[in-house]
Parts: sequence; C-alpha cells; structure tokens
Amino acid sequence: MKLIPVLDLKSGQVVHARRGDRDAYRPVETPLCRGSGPVDVCRGLLGLHPFTTIYVADLDSIEGTGSNEAVMAQLRAAFPDVAFWVDAGLSAAAAQDWLSHNSGALVLGSESQTSAQDVAALVAQENNRVILSLDFRDDIFLGPKELLLRTQLWPNRVILMTLARVGADAGPDYERLAEIMSRAEDRQIIAAGGVRDGDDLIRLAAMDVSSVLLASALLDGRIGEDEISAFYEGPI
Repeated sequence: MKLIPVLDLKSGQVVHARRGDRDAYRPVETPLCRGSGPVDVCRGLLGLHPFTTIYVADLDSIEGTGSNEAVMAQLRAAFPDVAFWVDAGLSAAAAQDWLSHNSGALVLGSESQTSAQDVAALVAQENNRVILSLDFRDDIFLGPKELLLRTQLWPNRVILMTLARVGADAGPDYERLAEIMSRAEDRQIIAAGGVRDGDDLIRLAAMDVSSVLLASALLDGRIGEDEISAFYEGPI
C-alpha cells in the first residue's frame, strides 16, 4: 500500500482541510516546516520520507474563485522527481486541455462532473493519466449517480473521498470502502479522509487498499518517521 501526502492549496498557501467546509480552512501549522508556503511544506514532507507521489487539491480552482497554477509550476520545478496528482475541479470535458499542457495525473472529482459519458470518453483516451474521485458528503454522493453505479466507467485508479471525515479524526469510512472495493474488480482503490494513525494504516493494508491519501496525520505528526518506517519495512 502506497502512502500519498496531500497538499490543499488556497490563495497560494497550504491549508488545513476540515470536514469539507472549505470556507473554514486556515493555513497549516506543522512541525515539518515554518509557515504554510507550498514549497516549504512539500520539502518538509519529503524530509520526513522520500514520497514519490503527492496529491494536490487546487481549492480556488475547484470553487471557481481563482487558480494555483503558478504554485503548481513552482512545485514541479522544485521537485522534478515527484509525480503530482492534481484536482483542479475540472470537468471531463475541460480535462483534455489540462492534460495537453501539464505533467502528472489529473484527478476528476465526481462533484465537478456533469456528464458520466464525458468521463467515460476521457477515460477511454487517457486511462493512465486520469484518476476518478468518488466524492461523498456524509451519505450523499456528489456527482452523476451513473458514475457511482456503473463501474465500467471507472479508470484504473479510483479514490474514495469522504469529505466529512477529512481532518475530523473520525477514522476512514471502512464500510463504504469495503463496498466500493467489492465492485471494483481489478482497479486500484485509494482511501481518502479520516486516517488517524498507524493502526488505521494497518487496517487499510489488510483490506488490500492500493494507496491512502494522508494530510492532517502527517502534518501534525501522528504519523511520523516511526510509523512510516514500520509501514515500509515491517508487517503492515
């Protein structure tokens, strides 16, 4: 199971995501670095462990209030060996232009989609560079229901994102994760939202989750060098 740090960008800073209430997000405070500058936070995370992939949510772009494209350019220049997964709130219809001009993988949040068929068409062309995020707020699926029900529309990599658990210390949504995995066939399922500590990592690995997105638990030190080393070198 792969560990993937998360950077939530808002107004050019890394912010602390809590329960999907984006208006309440504030700049992060972390022992990994001074301040909340994206390059500094990313460097702090890579000092903790040489992660090869980092997930970036451009919250301004997702909300339609701006963009952190300049920040992404800085991150790519500073860390050329890192593969960035970017969620910029793009619909599948708008994604091809992004894929033509940017490196890395594009995350399609279901909350930003209006057409399941547009997603299917993009996946058919760009399966290796597109990741679908199935977004839930509590028990409500955000996006076209067809995207949730028709697994044949899914790309090879699928994120289960439970927004209410992000930054909430509530633990992963194990029940929904198990349901999604039961239908996923050979797709890679990525858990997002609520991971608290090494015990959660052990349980997710036992479920054969492909990867897990980590934000608060890395930034505040609940998952640190010891837990990461145990994960990569031990029985987790």
